[in-house]
Amino acid sequence: MRVVLITGISGSGKSIAINVLEDDGYFCIDNLPVRFLGDVIGSLAKAGHTKVAVSIDARSGESILGLRDTIGDLARDGHLVKIIFLNARTETLVQRYSETRRRHPLSLRVATGRPAPTLLEAIEQERELMSVIEDLGVSLDTSDLHPNVLRSWVRDVVGTERAPLTLLFESFAFKHGVPLDADLVFDVRCLPNPYYTTELRPMTGLDAPVAEYLRAIPSVRRMIEHISDFLHTWLPHYLQENRSYLTVAIGCTGGQHRSVYVVEELAREFKRFEHVLVRHRSLANRQAGRA
Repeated sequence: MRVVLITGISGSGKSIAINVLEDDGYFCIDNLPVRFLGDVIGSLAKAGHTKVAVSIDARSGESILGLRDTIGDLARDGHLVKIIFLNARTETLVQRYSETRRRHPLSLRVATGRPAPTLLEAIEQERELMSVIEDLGVSLDTSDLHPNVLRSWVRDVVGTERAPLTLLFESFAFKHGVPLDADLVFDVRCLPNPYYTTELRPMTGLDAPVAEYLRAIPSVRRMIEHISDFLHTWLPHYLQENRSYLTVAIGCTGGQHRSVYVVEELAREFKRFEHVLVRHRSLANRQAGRA
């Protein structure tokens, strides 16, 4: 059976993720305590279910520590388990709770004789609690991410077949902050910026005129070669650590020209060796906002 576990920090988009999987035919369970996970999956498998998605969050309390062992048990039983850990910056989470006017789950867990934690305290408590499982699966930073983009990325991750290593190249804008899901970050703001060429300004790194402009600049070629050499050198070491997913983030000022072009060039290079995914964070947000 295919089992997808959606976990992470409350307010980072778990409801969106579980809903999109339900739309795709998964049998979905929200807020299942970890101690019941093994028995529930076993029962659903006997009942003939082939695709199950389960949302697990901090409301499981200290039992979240047992998730690693439970996942191992499920894998030994022959189930294909994928874990998606959703995260977001604290200021983003505060804004989302303010907009929805919902209470943080941990604000309801009040020790006898002690006042209820503030929202910031609850978020930090949850980060500490969930940090023990953050490395179990694919981490997605949903800060500044349009819901439609998150839906698309969840579908992409879940649909990815097992591979020795899935290499994700992601472009982003430094003005919006470094993505939390990045394992490696490269800054290409030192390269010449097509934004200052009038006819190229409205275009992106996906457009041929921008690509031709950047391809003709020696420093751009050297930057791409150096990043490629770095990855070729160190990818074998990540494989030795049994990593199944590595996110390489390339950032420029606006996430429109330079970072997009560099990501496309690196993806073209590494598709010969690894399973490669490409994400353009700023471009995807712009397109989703127009929809």
